[in-house]
Amino acid sequence: MFTLLIVDDEPLFRQGMSQLVDFASLSIDKVYLASDGIHGLQLVKEHHPDMVLADINMPRMDGLLLAKHIKEIDPNIKIAMITGYDYFDYALAALKAKVDDFILKPVSKKDIEQLLLKMGQVIKDEKKQQGALSALQNIANLSKDSENNDDYKPLILQILKDNYSDTQFSLTKLAKKVNLSPGYLSSLFKELFTKTFSEYLLTLRLERAKILLLTTIYKNYEISEQLGFIDPNYFSTAFKKKYGMSPTHYRKMKEGMAK
Repeated sequence: MFTLLIVDDEPLFRQGMSQLVDFASLSIDKVYLASDGIHGLQLVKEHHPDMVLADINMPRMDGLLLAKHIKEIDPNIKIAMITGYDYFDYALAALKAKVDDFILKPVSKKDIEQLLLKMGQVIKDEKKQQGALSALQNIANLSKDSENNDDYKPLILQILKDNYSDTQFSLTKLAKKVNLSPGYLSSLFKELFTKTFSEYLLTLRLERAKILLLTTIYKNYEISEQLGFIDPNYFSTAFKKKYGMSPTHYRKMKEGMAK
């Protein structure tokens, strides 16, 4: 769910928006109202809304200056300017203030809802991208060089990359591929990766699961099959144990839809 701040010096506009727009259908569960930029900035600092709708022409602090201050606080807050001035100079100034969108008065209920829906989708997409990038970074961190940069490490990493989806892949199979005894490889693996083979393989599979959850519409059992889990229930249990939530909840949370 999202939070929204409306900043406009016209009381009728503020009240109209708060009463007429179906915010629940737009996944907005909290709406804050401010009559000018100074009050709006105070509410931003107090409540940190996801989205801001602000008029450009306001007393004490105009919308463009407000946008500048908001982006300095958090560049991820989405801002749309509402203005009755259909001038290129205002649009250019809005771009320089890093405003995300703008709409011209007079505006209808439908115009506002479409604008909020668009900004909400951008937030959801960014959260999914951030989650996928985080998962990729976690996978990269698994592969960081240790102090003992043994010649076996890049070979082992490549074999893991090629075989992690194999349900029958094991330490014994890996040992055969690198021509080492399972016992020696077990000790070497822990030395190179600071994890046991089974811990590393499980983490690798679960991090890739996060990427699939965020970038595909595959069902949980389909993801578990692709990643080498024999039992979908074990996949869900392992995911929840490691990340504190089920795969389904993780997907919804990253989309900004978790309740």
